[in-house]
Amino acid sequence: MLAVSYSTIRTKLKDYCDAAVNNDETIIVTRKNEENVVLLSLDSYNRLMKSLRNAEYVAKLDRAFKQLETGGGKEHELIEAD
Repeated sequence: MLAVSYSTIRTKLKDYCDAAVNNDETIIVTRKNEENVVLLSLDSYNRLMKSLRNAEYVAKLDRAFKQLETGGGKEHELIEAD
């Protein structure tokens, strides 16, 4: 992970974009009197989003199992499809 100032990244944007893509580097862009931002490759972003969706799905499954354990489920007969 690298931290660079806004002015530095502005002058060497291509180099930092290449580092993010080619070296899977995460770059924190620091900005004076402003909130910082993060530059990362699209692949890294997609992996991060997938991990987030997976964590949300697992949490949903956990809630469903707890609901079943406390008697919150209903039993139904299987319906045969024609």
